[in-house]
Amino acid sequence: MNMAPEFDPTAENQRIYRDALGCFATGVTVITASTASGPIGMTANSFSSISLDPPLVLWSAAKNSQRYPFFAAATRFAIHVMRDDQKALALEFARRGDAFDQTKWHSGAYDVPLIDICLARFECRTQAVHDGGDHAIVVGEVTHVTLNDGAPLVFAQRAFGGFTPEA
Repeated sequence: MNMAPEFDPTAENQRIYRDALGCFATGVTVITASTASGPIGMTANSFSSISLDPPLVLWSAAKNSQRYPFFAAATRFAIHVMRDDQKALALEFARRGDAFDQTKWHSGAYDVPLIDICLARFECRTQAVHDGGDHAIVVGEVTHVTLNDGAPLVFAQRAFGGFTPEA
């Protein structure tokens, strides 16, 4: 196996730094929130659990995204863990925040848009938004969970795939 050179992350080698980060496989989520002009969504793979008691999760939003101000101001949001057959939906929400015409959804508590079909859904109350360089770290307290059957959509090394657990 050929090893890439070692390097210090700088602006000049940002692509190879991103490639190194991409070696860590993540799940794929769509985050949704309500705005004065309607529902908004964003695909993110920066989701993580923080605490069981209280039930806290986090995700990170790019500050240069046109959708960032809406999520930074949201007091409630939902995190939808995508199933392995929802790559097209995840890509559509990556392209545009109003991709709700691509899926069945409904308004839940506090008018948060909820995608009807996903592997898991975490409805959250925003607890904090922290500076994280070119991203903001959004911490949410989970207030309600929906869990469905299926396998997760996974993202690693700039590609989508599935996950099959070992027997």
